[in-house]
Amino acid sequence: MSGLTRLIVFISMFAFITLMSEAQYLLPIMKHEPSKQYYTAFDIGSAEKSYATLVLDLETNLTWLNCRELKSLSSLRLITCKSSTCKSIPGNGCDGKYCLYRQPNPLGKPVTGRVVQDKATFSTTDGGRQLSEVSLPRFTFSCATQGLSLPIAGVLGLSPAGEFPFWRQVTRAFNVIPKFALCLPSSVFDVGHFYVGGVNGYIIPPFSCSSNPIPMTLTPLKNIESGKYIISPTSIYVDGVPLSLNPSLLEGGAKISTVVPYTVLQTDIYNALASAFTLQAKKVGMSEVPGMAEFPGFTPFKTCFEEGGSRRNVEEFMNVPVIEIGLPGRAGEVKWRFHGANTVVRVLETVICLAFADGGKKPTEPMVIGTHQLQDYMIEFDLSTTRMAFSDSLLSHKTSCSAWPSRRQNHSHMML
Repeated sequence: MSGLTRLIVFISMFAFITLMSEAQYLLPIMKHEPSKQYYTAFDIGSAEKSYATLVLDLETNLTWLNCRELKSLSSLRLITCKSSTCKSIPGNGCDGKYCLYRQPNPLGKPVTGRVVQDKATFSTTDGGRQLSEVSLPRFTFSCATQGLSLPIAGVLGLSPAGEFPFWRQVTRAFNVIPKFALCLPSSVFDVGHFYVGGVNGYIIPPFSCSSNPIPMTLTPLKNIESGKYIISPTSIYVDGVPLSLNPSLLEGGAKISTVVPYTVLQTDIYNALASAFTLQAKKVGMSEVPGMAEFPGFTPFKTCFEEGGSRRNVEEFMNVPVIEIGLPGRAGEVKWRFHGANTVVRVLETVICLAFADGGKKPTEPMVIGTHQLQDYMIEFDLSTTRMAFSDSLLSHKTSCSAWPSRRQNHSHMML
């Protein structure tokens, strides 16, 4: 082989690797209203594909599902106890010859199942719409004999720790940047976005990947070896006024959760927030009413208001007090802002409640940021830099997580 030929081959291989490292994958996100859980779906199987629906969980490190929901089990490959795969799973067990895993269940009792592998199929993307299909030949997961309430078959592991969270299996197999992003829809009738990998950003009209990207703010993640995504609040504000809090209350950080419906706060933090929010709400014409926490079906809302003449503005996300979380940024404190749609929830025709819950005096985590606060934000977890990025509420830009580019927009982007 001549020197020129070798150079051409080298350049071609480098271009291919570079292209693959910039690849991006897209899965849908749906909301299950009875449980208020968010789930995604993709095909599992080689001989016969099954459409698996899995709850998104940021703390589960090995995906598990009820394999009775699969159309065919013939292509499942059982993992042996002595294999390197089994030995790489913390807390693994053995059922004679085959690997077992007792999987924590964020929605109930732990489940135990055999560790298996099969093909997983999902879509590539240019940051907007789904493009071509791609397959992960050996997707590792736990095959349980029980699941969750239909239509959910199991839980998709997205933990920052371990060798087998879904995002890590994808990014390692396809040599892409180890990161993923979630954009949770606010309605059961809409479909959100779940991205894995990619360096070119995200397309949610009116935003495009290059000329008009979604504005994102960065903050460090801490203690990811704990298997949780934790950020470090430095302060909390209501309409720009900081809460009077003992700094020690915030030292434990704030955990991001995709299975907790409403943000849960340690009692002292909750009381300070509720008092400040109530004070500002009364200034715009809302009147406080008894909380709904004592009524079945309305838990956990303790701070509620009769809207009165402010209702029209509430629906337009105006006049409701703005809650901000101060976080460390590159050049000082940055603020994560939550507006009306993410700070309150409607429980009766004219009654809204503060969409935060009192977690007690000594909770495991002082703050757990739940999905009501996350919906219609783009949230990115970049494990290559150990940082989280968050957008402003997409509603403030007159769009949402369920907005998809038109075919023409998508085609134009692909032509660039």
